[in-house]
Amino acid sequence: MEEDNAEAVGVDEDGNDDMPDLESLNYDDLDSVSKLQKTQCYIDIMQKVEGALEKGTDLSNQGFILEEDPEYQLIVACNALSVDIENELIIIHNFIRDKYRLKFPELESLVHHPIDYARLVKKIANEMDSTLVDLEGLLPSAVIMVVSVTASTTSGKPLSEENLVKTIEACDRALNLDAAKKKVLDFVEGRMVYIAPNLSGIVGSAVAAKLMGIAGGLGALAKMPEQCSVTWRKEEKPRWIFYCHISVSCWLS
Repeated sequence: MEEDNAEAVGVDEDGNDDMPDLESLNYDDLDSVSKLQKTQCYIDIMQKVEGALEKGTDLSNQGFILEEDPEYQLIVACNALSVDIENELIIIHNFIRDKYRLKFPELESLVHHPIDYARLVKKIANEMDSTLVDLEGLLPSAVIMVVSVTASTTSGKPLSEENLVKTIEACDRALNLDAAKKKVLDFVEGRMVYIAPNLSGIVGSAVAAKLMGIAGGLGALAKMPEQCSVTWRKEEKPRWIFYCHISVSCWLS
């Protein structure tokens, strides 16, 4: 019976490799849960994206970007990478919350966005006197007021030096990933007008880029039936699913 259970577990793990099993991760070691930035795929794509953004290539005289074009292939890779970055941010956010909960347990119920949370944690750090921490510009003034008042009455205790270092390192990694994601989106959105100008004109370059990423490329998007349901799933808890009915063929023609 135990062998059957072990085999069942193995099958489940093999069949679900989109994200790591969060329950089994070692949350005491950031590098054991956050590995994306050290992968060669991430490094290669970001180098190409940064190089393309620095060059600022003018595509207006080149016409449409074909699927065989290396720049098109990079755009498709960027769409996949943006999903990986989103998943990585969720993992790092959980790591930060698990560590900082000892210092400011109420904060996670006040600030839900992972990047806003990371900025606040890095700013507040181990300071117990909230009046000494300037949070202006990080959040709307009303939210800052609630955070400051709650911080002054928190039941939390200062973190150990070791845990504080790990927490701040995780915050820096989340902020770096967020900056990388913005570069990727800037690159992709700036070129969608040349890949799918009609679609970009109707729904905007940002949504057009995501639709192409979901479909698996421009060719796959163009071959979709005129009335089809595109599932747009953001892998978070709770999971949000958006449905949009699109007439692709006329937009891409």
